[in-house]
Amino acid sequence: MTKFSRRSALALMPGLLALTVAAHAEDYPNRPIHLVVGFIPGSAADITARVIGNRLGQLLGQQIVVENKPGAGSSLAADYAARAPKDGYMLFLGSSANLTYQAITANPTSDLARDFAPIALVTTAPVILVVHPSTGVKSVKELIALAKARPGEILYASTGVGTAPHLAAELFDTRAGVKMVHVPYQGSPQAVTDLIAGRTAVMFSPASAVIPQVEAGKLVALASAAGHRPSIVPDLPTMAEAGMPDFDTSIWFGLMAPAGTPPEIIGKLAGAMPDVVKSSEVREALKSQGFDTLAGGPDQFARFLVTETAKWNEAAKAAGLKK
Repeated sequence: MTKFSRRSALALMPGLLALTVAAHAEDYPNRPIHLVVGFIPGSAADITARVIGNRLGQLLGQQIVVENKPGAGSSLAADYAARAPKDGYMLFLGSSANLTYQAITANPTSDLARDFAPIALVTTAPVILVVHPSTGVKSVKELIALAKARPGEILYASTGVGTAPHLAAELFDTRAGVKMVHVPYQGSPQAVTDLIAGRTAVMFSPASAVIPQVEAGKLVALASAAGHRPSIVPDLPTMAEAGMPDFDTSIWFGLMAPAGTPPEIIGKLAGAMPDVVKSSEVREALKSQGFDTLAGGPDQFARFLVTETAKWNEAAKAAGLKK
């Protein structure tokens, strides 16, 4: 090949690459898409993934296969998804759990802002503070009084180290001037099971995981750890109303792809998501679990991540857990 022809070929390569990417995007998806979730089946994240995955699969004409890879505050799943091929066939359900884990972990192996391309915000799930009836506690003030009377004795459950429920409890400890003992689990079902059995006494839990037990008298709800009263329990006071202002540790979920995924594929997925979250079927299914849908494409999601990262870093520092 002559020098001229080599130069000509090199000059053509960017254009050919762009055409190839565009062709793949036009054909995408032509096989099932895997959606990685960092929590066990039956958890809030898993329910969200299956509900939106079913509708998204219908719109794209391909099955969405949910992969559960629990552990380490969803960071194991994030590590796994971040290393996937950047072709749109493996997505990740990022969440507040990833940011809280990043906030308390030195040198985390994955980072939502660095290693993933945001596609769309999906849902938010209120967290509520519940206790076992054997505590005799009926309010946040009473829980604080009990914890002060029994320092280092009250066991609280969480959905894993570094998750929003974990950091919420640590923040509660710091602001209330108490010290409870952390018992981590791999997800809500296991944590709630032990809470109901009385093996632990307190939990900041996704509302969906404990409302049936509250209604059955097996648990006592004290307050909402969101900035508003959740629609699923409108009579439950917020932490602010209970005497702890600026206490909002809601859980959220958002659809992401490995960083470097072609923008055409990101755009195709993002373009389908408004129809997913606006679907009455999706809204009703999520509402029945105590979730609310969120609206926000890649740009809004990116800005949201900046705000959330700052909030959780601040919360981790206040709780004495900042990396």
